[in-house]
Amino acid sequence: MIGEDRIALAIEMLRKGLDQGKIKARLGKDWEEALEVARARMKAGDKFSRDDLWMDMEGLRYATHEIVARYRAERLKKSGVRSLADVSCGVGIQLIFYAMNLERAYGIDIDLRRIEYARRNAEKYGVGNIEFIVADSLNPGTVERVDAEAVFSDPARPPKAPERNLEGLLPSPLKVYEAYRDKTELFIFDLPPQMRREKVPWEGEFEYIDLNGALNRLTFYSEGLARAERSAVLLPAGVRIKSRTGLEDVVKWTEEVGAYIYEIPPAVAHADLINELFHLLPGNPRMLLRDKRRVIATGDDEIKSEYLKRTYTVIDVVPFHPVRINDVLKKEGFGRATLRISIPDREYWHLRKRIETGLRGDRRAFIFGFKERAIIAESL
Repeated sequence: MIGEDRIALAIEMLRKGLDQGKIKARLGKDWEEALEVARARMKAGDKFSRDDLWMDMEGLRYATHEIVARYRAERLKKSGVRSLADVSCGVGIQLIFYAMNLERAYGIDIDLRRIEYARRNAEKYGVGNIEFIVADSLNPGTVERVDAEAVFSDPARPPKAPERNLEGLLPSPLKVYEAYRDKTELFIFDLPPQMRREKVPWEGEFEYIDLNGALNRLTFYSEGLARAERSAVLLPAGVRIKSRTGLEDVVKWTEEVGAYIYEIPPAVAHADLINELFHLLPGNPRMLLRDKRRVIATGDDEIKSEYLKRTYTVIDVVPFHPVRINDVLKKEGFGRATLRISIPDREYWHLRKRIETGLRGDRRAFIFGFKERAIIAESL
């Protein structure tokens, strides 16, 4: 395996903009792996508290954000579980945080290089209570080696699929469950957030996680680990909303835009917890818009709540035409505009350029589309 000095050299050359031929000549043997790890580290950004972790680009794609990994590990610790097997551990980030909070953990992956990366990453975090196993996690011999109270799996997702289902994940949660059901009743599965809940054949909790205002994870907890039927967690704040049976339906709809609009977190919408959310909010919010990209409520009360993604003051509502929008922005002294509408990137930037023509100043407006009208708003 390559060493840290080769990765540091690869990062240095990438930052200098050297072409691949020069990089290959200087790195020599295993230059492709060194380059891949270097690129992954450079792209990881603020996903981890460390900048020296081992992973390739695919490993980075599937690696759990550190904030999410820490939250889920702490949740499992509170449940009283003392040991866990991660049966598709990849480069090991979630596994490592589980191990920090448990007495013993297993990391299983069929890919030797991924296991080596996970082992190195565990050393970086100072974690030494993981038994790493290079094997097919579904093989009976592998299952026999595992002695854990709970099983976790974050299966690979095909890049494109007509519909997300359990059968299309690798390894399939259905197969993981069948392989380990005689070992434990406690299962945790990372699932595609867009997957319909009725596709999952077991009783348990569907926990949708937002990270910095964006939907990040859907975690399924089997019945022995469930705290509710559905829940939404907003990180890094750590706020949680859970489903409540028999709750009075207080959700009302309107087509009239109030003095404020409230952006509802994606996790809350995906978990169908808007009614539970409205019970937690002061004032009298009313639903205005719900589509695939955003969910918006409105009202005349200035509501600042950790349960909301963002609250905006409504500046004006005009026909959705760039000239009309631009006129309002100039009049109100805005210098920039962010469009909260669903259009292709090329059209987005063309429209935004027209809307921002001639603007001056530091104030930023947010433009929402609603029934051929533009809601011009400013974030509180």
